Amino acid sequence: MNSTDLPVGEDDLQAYLDGRLTPERLAAVERYLKDHPSAASELERDRTLLGELRDRLGPKAAEPIPTRLRISSIRVGVRRRRLAQLRSVAAVCAWLAIGGLGGWMANGLLEAPKTDPVRIARMADDAISAYRTFVVEVVHPVEVRADEEAHLVGWLSKRLRTPVTAPDLTSLGYRLMGGRLLPGLSGPAAMLMYDDDAGTRLTLYVKTDETEDTAFQFVKQDGVSAFLWRDRGLGYVVTAETSREALMAVARLVYDELERQPATVPANKL
Repeated sequence: MNSTDLPVGEDDLQAYLDGRLTPERLAAVERYLKDHPSAASELERDRTLLGELRDRLGPKAAEPIPTRLRISSIRVGVRRRRLAQLRSVAAVCAWLAIGGLGGWMANGLLEAPKTDPVRIARMADDAISAYRTFVVEVVHPVEVRADEEAHLVGWLSKRLRTPVTAPDLTSLGYRLMGGRLLPGLSGPAAMLMYDDDAGTRLTLYVKTDETEDTAFQFVKQDGVSAFLWRDRGLGYVVTAETSREALMAVARLVYDELERQPATVPANKL
C-alpha cells in the first residue's frame, strides 16, 4: 500500500491547509475533497479563519520582543530564582543548626520558633514569589478590586474556609487595591495588595496553617523584605520592597488589626 491508498484523516486535512503535503498525498486529499463537499466547505472556513487571524496578529509579530521575554531577561530571572532557592536552603540549614531564632522584633526579644523551619522558608518563598509576580502588573495587579471589598473578602474566606479580612492600613498611608486567590501545595492562599501615594506596593499573603503560633520573623531576598508569622490557624506574610523598619510598622499594624477581628465565623456564613 502506498501513500495514495491510505484513507484521508484530520492530519492530512491540516497538512493540506498548511501546504505541507507531498505531491502524491496532495492528489489523494484533493480527490477526497472533491468527493466530500461538506469537508471541503469546512476546510475553506478554516482557511478563511486562519487568514483573518494572520491579518490580526501580523502587527503583533512585527513588534519588538518585550524586555521581560528576551533571553537575557529570562536568564537573569532564572539566576535570581536559583539564588533565592539557595538562600532559602541556607536559611533552613542555619535554622536547623542553631535551633532557629525568631522573635518580636519590635521589643528585641528572641525566642526559638516552634514550627518547622522548612515550612517557614517555603511560606516566605511563596509569598515573595507572588509579590514579585503581581506587584509589577499595571493593568491586572489584582483579580478583584477594592471597590468590591465585601465580595473580595467573602470569596477569599469561602475558598480558604476561614475568615479573611482586609486590614485598614490608611494610618500608614496605604490603600487597599484589591486581591486575588493563589494556588498552594497545601491548599489555596489569598493575597491582598496595597499601595501609597508614592506608588509603593505591598502585599499581605494569607494561608491556612494549623501549626503553632509564632512570633514575627524577618526575611529579605534581593531587596524584597518580608515579615511572617502564624496566628490562630493562619500564616501571614507582609511583603514590600522597603526597609525592615518601615515594614515592621506595617506588620505590627496588620497584626493589631487582625487581633480585633473575631477568631471564627459560622461556616454557613462563608
